[in-house]
Amino acid sequence: MSRASLVSGDVRRHNLTLVLEHIVRSGPSARSEIATATGLTKGAVTLLVNALTDAGVLAETDPLPSAKGRPITRLELVAAEVAILVAQLDADTATALLTSLAGEELFRVSTRHGRPMGDPAAVLDVLGDVTAEALEAASDLGRRVVELPVVVFAPVGGEPPVVIADTDLGWDAVDVLAALRERVPALPTVASLASDGWLAALAERSLLPGVDEVVYLKSNSGIGGAIVSGGRLVEGAHGVGGALGHLAVVPGGDRCACGQHGCLVTVAGPDVLLARAGIAGLVTDHGLAAALDELSARITAGEPRAAAAWADALPWIARTMQILSLATDPEVIVIGGFWSAHTASIDAAFRENRPAIAAGFAATSEVPAIMAGRLGADAALLGAAWAARDRVLADPLNLAV
Repeated sequence: MSRASLVSGDVRRHNLTLVLEHIVRSGPSARSEIATATGLTKGAVTLLVNALTDAGVLAETDPLPSAKGRPITRLELVAAEVAILVAQLDADTATALLTSLAGEELFRVSTRHGRPMGDPAAVLDVLGDVTAEALEAASDLGRRVVELPVVVFAPVGGEPPVVIADTDLGWDAVDVLAALRERVPALPTVASLASDGWLAALAERSLLPGVDEVVYLKSNSGIGGAIVSGGRLVEGAHGVGGALGHLAVVPGGDRCACGQHGCLVTVAGPDVLLARAGIAGLVTDHGLAAALDELSARITAGEPRAAAAWADALPWIARTMQILSLATDPEVIVIGGFWSAHTASIDAAFRENRPAIAAGFAATSEVPAIMAGRLGADAALLGAAWAARDRVLADPLNLAV
């Protein structure tokens, strides 16, 4: 194939993606609306839309009346046979989420694995079960799974990617994808592995147009997060960029499972707060997520033990944010996990000793802005689904395979 043909093919693929991305973000659109939004000519849009409708990716809606008198026909995303399956493993639960390419939830299943410390096989058995159940649901719905992102609440690195270590589950390095393929032979060919903090950070950042410098700090299964600089994740040399729960902020503090002393997670981690609030037993009885919901409700209600536990943790959370503020100079710090419900108190603690170095250059003295995440407990799941969708849209005619 000639170089000119390759360039021409790349341009066409790029333009197909432009059309699809506009419809994904803006909803059903007329050809003229697509042309205006993308800058493509109406003739080019017609050719591209014809290719996508022939591939079964787009379909025309029923004509609707318009102000100009002529009915208007819009194109909507169909890809009716396509689905994305996200498998997620946290310190308490294995979850599988099946979505359409447009983001519609088609099926979800979650099962607690009981957190058997240091026993990856037992936990991965549960992940395999929920993944197989979701694949069966996809088959029953007539859907073809085109991508399977696997989300873990731990740092990921290497090629092929593996879990480097998971202190919440007592793991050393574990090849999750290989183990999952052993348990689920029907696993889709296109499978990936990523850390929850990275995916959640990119998902939350996508809701902040024009903001390219973000710190995402969250607590649910442990404490984690991510740093986004110049619109890109800071992954680090070994895949541990964003392991914010293991910043050593307490001089001479308790030894952490990571090997350091004084990590943030040792003074503000969920297990620590639940124990100080006197409700650690809820984890065994109802699961970590339910226990944290109860803890959060008690903090909000001012229940003495929960409020005291939270008050003890706040200065260390604020100190961590102060360190990150001058190390990364973010525009925004997004608070995720169960901490998001308590963003106001985190912000107040941070402002008591906030860095003021950028005050003369910013339009507001509230720099960086502190805000609650908008995606809740599904931040990483949605981040994985959206990232997979974007990869699929980058080569849209493959949807017809």
